[in-house]
Amino acid sequence: MRLSLRPVARSEFDLVSRIQVEPDQVRYSGTVAQAFEENEEGVDFHAILDSSRAVGFFKIDRLYHETYEFAQADELGLRAFMIHSDDQGKGYATAAVAALRAYLPACYPDRRAVVLTVNMQNSGAVRCYLRGGFADTGGINPHGLAGPQHILRMGLAAER
Repeated sequence: MRLSLRPVARSEFDLVSRIQVEPDQVRYSGTVAQAFEENEEGVDFHAILDSSRAVGFFKIDRLYHETYEFAQADELGLRAFMIHSDDQGKGYATAAVAALRAYLPACYPDRRAVVLTVNMQNSGAVRCYLRGGFADTGGINPHGLAGPQHILRMGLAAER
């Protein structure tokens, strides 16, 4: 596995268009097509690559704190994290999550942490995020589209 992360411009849909999750996972992550169709202010796209082949996708929300009161202005939001269904179970997700700690500060040097919500029923994703370096804040977001969510946070730089 030669894993890397990189930004994806809106004009690069073809790079990540093959990425699809299992039908029962769509309620948690959405689809790549949905991400590109939505024109969300403050949201950037990123690819998870094995060599030059895209195996995953995620969004970084620079304005996450404007939607979620548990997030601070100097924190990013991780959203729509997904690994292509054929590539699941191969360690890509945990490796990509762990790589965020070094990758995100290079892209967003003014941010000190990344925050996410993960559905309480999505135990595989919870384990992946915790193994990759996120910590459970103990908070619950009761308003998730698919039900209540854990709130997880990972520091990106030394606390100020």
